[in-house]
Amino acid sequence: MDTIHPKQICSQILAALLAITVAAPAPAQSCEGDLNDDGVINGADLGQLLAVWGPCQSCEADLSANGVVDGADLGVQLGNWGECVTIPTWAMVVQAQPDPAVVTDPALRAAIIATGLAWRVRDTATQVEMLLVPPGTFQMGCIMGSDLSGCVSWLEQPVHQVTLTNAFYLGRYEVTQQQWFATMGSNPSSFQGFSDSASRPVERVSWSTIQGYLSATGFRLPTEAEWEYACRAGTNTPFYNGSTDDSTVGTLAWYFSNSGSQTRPVGRKLANAFGFHDMLGNVWEWVNDWYGGYTAEAQTNPTGPVSASNRVSRGGAWNNGSLYVRSSSRLNVTPGSTNYLIGFRVARTP
Repeated sequence: MDTIHPKQICSQILAALLAITVAAPAPAQSCEGDLNDDGVINGADLGQLLAVWGPCQSCEADLSANGVVDGADLGVQLGNWGECVTIPTWAMVVQAQPDPAVVTDPALRAAIIATGLAWRVRDTATQVEMLLVPPGTFQMGCIMGSDLSGCVSWLEQPVHQVTLTNAFYLGRYEVTQQQWFATMGSNPSSFQGFSDSASRPVERVSWSTIQGYLSATGFRLPTEAEWEYACRAGTNTPFYNGSTDDSTVGTLAWYFSNSGSQTRPVGRKLANAFGFHDMLGNVWEWVNDWYGGYTAEAQTNPTGPVSASNRVSRGGAWNNGSLYVRSSSRLNVTPGSTNYLIGFRVARTP
C-alpha cells in the first residue's frame, strides 16, 4: 500500500487548518481523533498522529483501523477539528468520552455521549472528580427485595416512574476529610488519626453545615431521585451489581460484615455501571430533599416535598446490614443532626 510522508502533505494540512479556522465550526459531534482525550481536537492531536505516520498495528492514531496511519486518518481528525465535547467552565477534562472498561453498558455509554458533555472531569477549584450522569427514566423505589430481606413498604414503596430530563455531574466518590478540610479549615470527623484518614469520607457533618461547603465551592447536593438514578446505573435489583444475593454486598460496600466498625478510604470497592464508588455503604449520604412518603404517580425532575421536618440520606453505612445497604434504602434525619454514620457526595449542573 502506498503511503504519503508527512512532509508531502504539509501544504494540504495547512490549507485545511486555515479553512477550519476561517469557518469557525460548531463543536464536532464526534471525538474520533482526540488522541489525548482532552475534549478538543487540535495541534496536539495532529502532532501525535504525524509522529506515527505509516504502518502502525493497533495504534490509537489508526482511526480507520486499516493497519496504517495515512491520509484517511488525517481526514477523520481534520473533519472533527475543534471542541468535540462541551466542557463546563468550572472544570478541567480528565477523559472526554466514557471509558468502556468503566461504563460497560453500551446503552449507558451512548446516553452519555449523546449529551455532548465531557464524561469525566475535575472541578478546577477543589479537584473533586466528577462523572456525567445523562438524562433518563427509571423505576424509583424498592422493585424487589434481596434474598434475605423484602422491601420496606412504608419507606421504599410504591415504586414509581421518574424521568430526569437534564444531565448532571456527580462526585465519583464521597467527599473526603481532606477535601472538606481544604475548603472549611476544620475536620469534624470521628475517624481521624489513621494513616489513611485524609481519604476517608468526612462525617459528622449535618445537612445544615454542608450548606456552607456548597456555597463556598459552587456544588450542590443531588436530589433524591438523581441519587437513586445514579446509584442504580440501569439496574432494578437491590444491589447495583444486578444481584439480589446479599453475600455479594461485600464486593460493593463497606458495611457491618467487613468494615471493622469504621469508615474506610473511598474508592476501594467495585464501582457501579456509571463508575461511582461507595454509593452503598461507608457512610449514608445526605441528599437535598425533605423527607416524604412516595406516591405511585409518575414524576419528572422531582425535588421532594416543599417542606417537612427531616431531610433524606441514602445508601447505608459501615455499621448497617444488607437491608439498608441497597439502592432503594432511605433514612430520614433532622437536618441539624451530626452523626459518624453520615457524609455526602456533591453534584453540579453543567
